[in-house]
Amino acid sequence: MQDLVQSGGWMMLPILICSVVALAIVAERFWTLRPSRLAPPRTLPQVRDWLKKSQLNGQRLKQLRDESPLGRILATGLINARHGREIMKESIQEEAAAVVHELEKYLSTLGTIATIAPLLGLLGTVMGMITVFAAIMIHGTGDAAQLAGGISQALLTTAAGLMVAIPAVFFHRFFLRRVEEITVGMEQNAVRLVDLVHGDREPAPGSAP
Repeated sequence: MQDLVQSGGWMMLPILICSVVALAIVAERFWTLRPSRLAPPRTLPQVRDWLKKSQLNGQRLKQLRDESPLGRILATGLINARHGREIMKESIQEEAAAVVHELEKYLSTLGTIATIAPLLGLLGTVMGMITVFAAIMIHGTGDAAQLAGGISQALLTTAAGLMVAIPAVFFHRFFLRRVEEITVGMEQNAVRLVDLVHGDREPAPGSAP
């Protein structure tokens, strides 16, 4: 591996750094974006049980808020429930926006790595080819083996850049999709909570009273 990095020249160093950062982000996001941690299925039934038994208090709201991101959203809605349906929905939407922002943490960095890694590889190849042709101008093309070796070394950076970029693109899209699925699940739970607290839906505009 060390010989391969040295053969590609100094442009292999930023590509190697990109690969390490991308790997760290993928591992961290796999650990963080677990549906069971972000939106436990027991959360809403637990809140429903507390409401039915009139056991909802400040301590339980704090417990709910600290339990999971979904708990944060539901707790915020419950705190603002006394102000009416619309205020409750707005508070839930504001808290949900903050939660989604946290879920998308580092994904922009992963997308950036997926974009710049092949460009770094291409830059390394171009610089390597410039070096090869400069050597041809000075020494000629007498040694075909040495010329082929120089071109091979120049192409190593492109291959390395693509090897970093392809998995980075895949995992970037994978995690964006997972965030979207988790967000939809949280929205559904939030809507159920609003209906649970304010069961009387407002009539649609133009509908009969």
